Amino acid sequence: MPDAGGARRGVRIGIDVGQARVGVAASDPSGLLATPVETVPRDLEHDSDVDRVVQIATDLGAMEFVVGLPRSLDGSEGPAADKARSWARRLRSVLAEAPIGNTPIRLVDERLTTVDAHRGLRESGLDGRRHREVVDQAAAVLILQTALDTERATGRPPGERVGRPRRRTPLKGKDV
Repeated sequence: MPDAGGARRGVRIGIDVGQARVGVAASDPSGLLATPVETVPRDLEHDSDVDRVVQIATDLGAMEFVVGLPRSLDGSEGPAADKARSWARRLRSVLAEAPIGNTPIRLVDERLTTVDAHRGLRESGLDGRRHREVVDQAAAVLILQTALDTERATGRPPGERVGRPRRRTPLKGKDV
């Protein structure tokens, strides 16, 4: 629901999908500020990580998920992007059975967020050995904050929607 300035209101969940952990962040209901929530261990066998993220989103009354899509500096997608897309599709399938089943999922470019998260943690004085515990949350905050700022600047939700049927384009000279 847009506010007087045209921005949508509601809690968004930011997600940084890593090899071993999933960082989770949330916005305030006005969609202005992202804050860290939790680091969830990955579970490739049973998807308990996806279940936990859905539970967090349900508890917070989330209106949208923002999943980081790790692209290369040239904008191409490699194995890490494939893993993030796969995780987002698993989230979509788990959501189908949840009370918040229609919650949109958006993939947004997250180039260098983990690098920036490590830099921010170093600058804050956090011991390097403790980075692993919180870097995924910090990256999720950066992903979500960038998405919130982009939406405020453009008036449009950022990234690409997961699970929305693709529009078929008519064949040349024929109606479909």
